[in-house]
Amino acid sequence: MASNRFRAMLVALLILTGSAVAYTNFLRRSGEDTTAAAQTFLQNLSEEQRKIAQLPYAAPERVDWHFIPKATRKGMQFKLMNPAQKQAATALLASCLSQLGYKKATTIMSMEKLLHEFEMGKGQNIRDTERYFFTVFGNPQGAEKWGVSIEGHHMSLNFVLQNGKVISSTPQVFAANPATIKNANQSGFAVGARILAQEEQLAFDLVNSLNADQKTMAIFDKTAPKEVRNAGIAQPPTDAPIGIAWSQLNDDQKKTLKGLLAEYCAAMTDPIAEARMNEIDAAGWDGIHFAWAGATEAGIGHYYRVQGPTFLIEFVNTQPDAAGNIANHIHCYWRDIRGDFALPAK
Repeated sequence: MASNRFRAMLVALLILTGSAVAYTNFLRRSGEDTTAAAQTFLQNLSEEQRKIAQLPYAAPERVDWHFIPKATRKGMQFKLMNPAQKQAATALLASCLSQLGYKKATTIMSMEKLLHEFEMGKGQNIRDTERYFFTVFGNPQGAEKWGVSIEGHHMSLNFVLQNGKVISSTPQVFAANPATIKNANQSGFAVGARILAQEEQLAFDLVNSLNADQKTMAIFDKTAPKEVRNAGIAQPPTDAPIGIAWSQLNDDQKKTLKGLLAEYCAAMTDPIAEARMNEIDAAGWDGIHFAWAGATEAGIGHYYRVQGPTFLIEFVNTQPDAAGNIANHIHCYWRDIRGDFALPAK
């Protein structure tokens, strides 16, 4: 019953903010599903492949993450798998996310084709829709903690599980280049499409709903930073929150901010999203702050941060896209301010 009430609440928030289209027919997924999917994935690999795809839980690679293009990465590359292995890897990805999150992940992966087209194959980075890497840390059949990493350009998903339950789901990174498809293309993307539309639009709605006094509290810099903080570092920044406090927002603004948080949570499975929202409730919404830097309109560099006692969201859109459109390249994440990767915060 609690799960049904949570789902109804989350769907209501997403409907309120225009995000519910892909959330209306979710399957109920759990850590047990991910555990079973990881076992199947490993069973489909050869002995040599398992040496690449399965590392000890204590391996330093577990907390070595990033969403930028990299020449080498940990784990087994999707491109090098046979059809049965690819099917098992895809099932593992699907088990870690909601239907909405799975759609975001697979669309981000497919955008490598669009980047290749816009760069005319002459870019300095490899653009390949199958250049994504799957790693299992530890033993998903045991009682000890174990982890999953699914990572590549513009995506880093990291989970720690124990006894069939997800006990850590961060860092959670989705990114998009282009943020909005502005150029006609041969890669199958509709002009005007936006992969991370609500992550950007809801924040614009919130900052532009603030009155002059509220903006003075919320906007901390006229220029947006170039990047989210602590990208690639095992733990998130733990600076004190800045910006406008929850208590200084009106009811409509609070609903918008709740919708923004719900959008990030809704990419995860129901149990993860439910746990996150319950933790926010327990810690108290009054501890949440919303901060902004840069322009308050699209097409000019902008950044926002939402921080509470249990989480940190950062979003930046300052870089041009692959076709040269200014401020059309998003990086954003959800992190656990208490410690990513099931590690204690420093």
